[in-house]
Amino acid sequence: MKPRHQIYLDEGLTEALDRLGGRSGTSKSAIVADALRAFLERRAAGELDELLKIRLDRVSRALNRVERNQKILMESLALFVRYQLTITAPLPEADRAGQALGRERFQRFVDQVGRQLASGRATFADPDEAAS
Repeated sequence: MKPRHQIYLDEGLTEALDRLGGRSGTSKSAIVADALRAFLERRAAGELDELLKIRLDRVSRALNRVERNQKILMESLALFVRYQLTITAPLPEADRAGQALGRERFQRFVDQVGRQLASGRATFADPDEAAS
């Protein structure tokens, strides 16, 4: 035997329940019981969690690729700079013209990097982006 419950609904919910019960061929009690069961089990929240989990996993994998690529890039740059500094002899203190030329070249390099970043153009294509 099922226990009886007496509940109060506002007019809008009552009308919607009447329409739904008449159309679907199920009783109002069954509709309310299903809705209450879904609410208590949080079925909708679980479905939303599953959808978000898939998307968050995808974002997490993409961030891991970015981090890996950044580490490769930084290690490559560090090795290149170390090699360049190892094979290049320092300029003597008296060579003011050479030092000025070095500062000018470095400033042009920094300006070129700034222009490239501002324009959004890449000198080397990212293999992941080229495949997309």
